[in-house]
Amino acid sequence: MTSFDSHKAVESFPMESLVVSQFVDEGLGNASYVLASRTTGIAAVVDPQRDVDKYVRVADGLGLKLKYALETHLHADFVTGAHELAHRLGLPHSHDRRDSSFQIGVGASAQATFEHLSLRDGDRLSLGDCSIGVLDTPGHTPEHISYAVYAENSAQPGALFSGGSLIVGGTGRPDLLGNSHTVPLARALHRTIHSVVSELPDSVVVYPTHGSGSFCNTTSTGARTTTIGHERRTNPFFQLVEEEAFVRRATTNLSSYPTYYGQCRSINRAGPRILGGVPVLPALSPDEVARQFQAGVAIVDIRPSSDTVAAHIPGAYGIPLATPLGTWAGWVIPFGTPLILVADTAEQRLEATLQLIRIGYDNLRGYLSGGIDAWCESGRPVAHWKTLHADELHSWLAAGDGPRVLDVRYASEWARSHIRGARHIEAGALPGVGPGTLPLDRPLVVHCARGLRSTVALSILERLGHSNLYALDGGLDNWVAAGYPTEQAR
Repeated sequence: MTSFDSHKAVESFPMESLVVSQFVDEGLGNASYVLASRTTGIAAVVDPQRDVDKYVRVADGLGLKLKYALETHLHADFVTGAHELAHRLGLPHSHDRRDSSFQIGVGASAQATFEHLSLRDGDRLSLGDCSIGVLDTPGHTPEHISYAVYAENSAQPGALFSGGSLIVGGTGRPDLLGNSHTVPLARALHRTIHSVVSELPDSVVVYPTHGSGSFCNTTSTGARTTTIGHERRTNPFFQLVEEEAFVRRATTNLSSYPTYYGQCRSINRAGPRILGGVPVLPALSPDEVARQFQAGVAIVDIRPSSDTVAAHIPGAYGIPLATPLGTWAGWVIPFGTPLILVADTAEQRLEATLQLIRIGYDNLRGYLSGGIDAWCESGRPVAHWKTLHADELHSWLAAGDGPRVLDVRYASEWARSHIRGARHIEAGALPGVGPGTLPLDRPLVVHCARGLRSTVALSILERLGHSNLYALDGGLDNWVAAGYPTEQAR
């Protein structure tokens, strides 16, 4: 279990026949679920991720039989693990399966091109003494469905697995398919909230897929489960009954999102390739790393920011594991690029591998054996960035001939507070900046809030030809803590 992945059993509502286990990926801000009949042991996994052994371990530990992998929608932010799960259970490849007790369920309008169970509004899947009902809930995506769970002989559900249609404190954003789809999807989302979800009883417990930390949200709290009643009272989208007001709220003040989102939907519609488990990366000598780097393989340094700032391979991407790696590799490294990792420990490599395969970055060539020390001992060049403390930057700027300051935080953060005279470009946008946007002949001090995203930005700027680079130690947080002034965007 990694620091970005947690699991817990959930016993939060009086539906005695149902067992729910939740798996949270803090890095992507998502949750997946195993749900099962306590009596029959028949189980389903909702929105599984690609590293599927965790679901099998829990099912085996509870004596469950996994029968379904159920998708709420074609995910933009991660590659489905449904096909990997079918393979892990010893079944034929999901693309070729004709007769199997395990089935992958997908909304009919997703037009998935692999063998699957095509689900429509009103369909029911039996778990024995309880059942899973399909609800058509478009808005976050056109094909979105949700899963309501009913106890035996009950007309009302006890639980809703809502995917991205309803999130704690918000909804899934409707703009991920492009501008032409945004308003129509927002209108569909209004109908979903006010004509489908709002019709459910207050007691229904809601288990969303997207949550805090996910770029798929309009807004959300840190909670991972909720109830219809709680959302009816507190969720702003339940309060916005008038459609135009709802649409305005759903389509404004939305953040930028990682560029790899443009790839995952098509992969999930066709079904991803089978990995056969979490890859074990081979150790590569400095000579082999240098050879592959020269041939176009990208090096990704996942060590802590301070270590990367102090010494790194020139031209490597610096993306600390905690940034998180998955999100930011998918933001700044072109999709499909083969990767070599620089890490300190086997635990870091494993966590990095999990984060990368979950978003479809699975062309992993290996890791630098011996780490940065081995690279240095081989006599190859090592780069570093200078570090400035808040006092030093303040004095330098006050002298009147100071450096250019680049703030790489999100636009919403910049608008709230920033250093006077700083330039703003989000870290995720830096790979696309044109020549001359930032002069090469002037010192450049780069900062985010605390230092993780600025490490990503510094590595991209280095790749763009900047050499006189500085990292602001502790980012804007330390600047503010030192008592130096900021201003708001006008």
